[in-house]
Amino acid sequence: QVQLVESGGGLAQPGGSLRLSCAASGSIFSIYTMGWYRQAPGQQRELVATITRGGIIDYAESVRGRFTISRDNDKNMVFLQMNDLKPEDTAVYYCNADGTWLASGHISNFNSWGQGTQVTVSS
Repeated sequence: QVQLVESGGGLAQPGGSLRLSCAASGSIFSIYTMGWYRQAPGQQRELVATITRGGIIDYAESVRGRFTISRDNDKNMVFLQMNDLKPEDTAVYYCNADGTWLASGHISNFNSWGQGTQVTVSS
C-alpha cells in the first residue's frame, strides 16, 4: 500500500500563513498527480489544488493567488503554502496522490488519502 502523512496544520490568524506538507511512502513506482482537498464541518470535501508530475497546476478559484502548491518528485512529497488565510479556509485538509506501485511483484494503480490535518483560521 501507499501511505500519505500530512503535517503542518494548526491555528492561524486571518491574514496569516501556514505551510502543509505531505509525504508518500510505500512501494511506489510512480506518482502522477498529488493534491490537496479540504472539508469543512457539514460540507463536502472540495478540491484545493493539484499538481501533476510534470508540474501542471490547478487551483480552486477561492484560493487562487493566496495558496501555492509544489512538489518534490524525488522525495514523493507535496506542499501547500497558504498565505492571506481567511476564516473560511478553516477545514480539515487532506493530501491525495494517485499513481502506480509494486504490489506482489505487479505494478498496480493506487489512489491514496492522508488522514487529514486541521487548519483553523481565527482571531
